[in-house]
Amino acid sequence: MNQMSATRASQVRIQRIAESEVRKSADPARHKCFVSYHVADDQEVAQFITDYGRLFIPTVVGVTEDDDFVDSTDTAYIMNEIRERYLSDSTVTIVMVGRCTWARRFVDWEIYSTLRTYKNYPISGLMGIALPSVANDLTKQAPARLADNVDDHKKYARWWKYPNSAQDVKTCIEDAFQARSNRTPLINNTRARKERSSQCS
Repeated sequence: MNQMSATRASQVRIQRIAESEVRKSADPARHKCFVSYHVADDQEVAQFITDYGRLFIPTVVGVTEDDDFVDSTDTAYIMNEIRERYLSDSTVTIVMVGRCTWARRFVDWEIYSTLRTYKNYPISGLMGIALPSVANDLTKQAPARLADNVDDHKKYARWWKYPNSAQDVKTCIEDAFQARSNRTPLINNTRARKERSSQCS
């Protein structure tokens, strides 16, 4: 299986897990969250969804090389397509940070699209969760655009340790959701779009 097919297969598998978990609750207060991650971390992401997916409405199908817009040089067009196709009805983006998440250009694009308004789609909340495999080395692993927006409590987004409870998950998602109302002036989305994925050894 080539990389494109492997990535899409991973997304479909985790989305099925997500849909199964979502059906376990009918809580009307749940937020719809787009989950951005590197395919190398799909086992840990699947575990997160299995443990906590009933507490929010997760969608995990994002950008891959299969998308017809990825080779465009028009950044605005790319961001608009991502918003229309993948982020249109989500209110929070959760970046699941593993060892190589920083290297994947599509994670950068998904964060970029999260932080910009488009048509009638408002800016989404943004948060980063350190996966267990990188729990002790957050700064080195952060995607650059996420790092631009997290700094204790002085910027738009927040870093969170891997949750230990349902209340942890609810707290961090609600904080990101509320940031759309009270922290948008702190957004830093000026970094140039990452054009190529980096090598991660």
